[in-house]
Amino acid sequence: MSSDFDSLERSLEQHIPEDELREVKRILYGKELQKLEIPSAAQSIADSKDFEINGYRFGAQFETLRPPRIVRVGIVQNKIVLPTTECLNAQRSALHYRIADIISAAAAANVNILCLQETWHMPFAFCTREKMPWCQFAETIKEGPTVRFCQELAKHYNMVIVCPILERDETHGDVIWNTAVVISNSGKVLGISRKNHIPRVGDFNESTYYNEGNTGHRVFQTQWGKIAVAICYERHHPQSWMMYGINGAEIVFNPSATVGGLSEPLWGIEARNAAIANSYFTCAINRVGTEYFPNEFTSGDGQAAHKDLGHFYGSSYVAAPDGSRTPGLSRIRDGLLVTEMDLNLCRQVKDHWGFRMTQRLDVYADAITNALRPDYQPPVFGEPSD
Repeated sequence: MSSDFDSLERSLEQHIPEDELREVKRILYGKELQKLEIPSAAQSIADSKDFEINGYRFGAQFETLRPPRIVRVGIVQNKIVLPTTECLNAQRSALHYRIADIISAAAAANVNILCLQETWHMPFAFCTREKMPWCQFAETIKEGPTVRFCQELAKHYNMVIVCPILERDETHGDVIWNTAVVISNSGKVLGISRKNHIPRVGDFNESTYYNEGNTGHRVFQTQWGKIAVAICYERHHPQSWMMYGINGAEIVFNPSATVGGLSEPLWGIEARNAAIANSYFTCAINRVGTEYFPNEFTSGDGQAAHKDLGHFYGSSYVAAPDGSRTPGLSRIRDGLLVTEMDLNLCRQVKDHWGFRMTQRLDVYADAITNALRPDYQPPVFGEPSD
């Protein structure tokens, strides 16, 4: 059922009376967002290439001393195109062609900044614990075909593109990283952000391939605002989200690859909570489909060996600092979500709620410093004994 169920949103629209649906959406999404009209050229590409395209608008209050800061953001979710048994070059090339079609629709929809899903240029093979053939997908930042492909598209469409890849670091002993490459609309690489937190749960055996990143919590200044990238498992760590906010991010992308049996109850909560707590926009992106591998592997949980990680449930969405969010994309189809946002909302929410003003970073810093000491004792108090 899970891999056939399209989306919560479609189920609600099919089964809840129209007069009640508006109130349901208000409760679920904070408010019913204005639909963004998708240009006919973009819709035509989506129809002919068989992927979903939806758009929404986040507004902000009018300010007399500051003009609106409008940006259009696109996030992409997709399945792999060819079976994992096909030759690696064919698998990667097929994904390049697929993404080129979706990005062309994003350009037709006037997207300024676009983010792809985690390691989008390959199957999510890290469950297998096999080094061959999957490590061959790793590529360098300077010479990698996937990075160059996105650089060309970024320059051609005047679009910032966040391109998450499996990185080969030739400068430091050929080690591998899980990395997001941030490419300016000029086609030049602004910088990279490596995955800060590596899962060791269920089939997610990623530490077999790469360790925790060493780039910290970088923020990238683009023509349209300051962005950051918190890759996949980082969404479970509030401190990581907090640091991107402290460093000035206005939009934080969370390119992911996660399956229904593991994380779906958490999915709609974490990025939305981060947007609220840190007064910025968040973009939660997940891949789609079930990927089957040639050899069986186990999860270390006593269950039978299997050849797939589970169903990647898509459901990509965008959340705003005021707690509102878009409906999610499909759980089963490739998709492009276009969101128009006024970045003035970030400061307006800070002024309204005062979360940043009332933070006690000095207190947290002292407490964490103490907690890291070998002789630390938690300050737990109870009734004294006689």
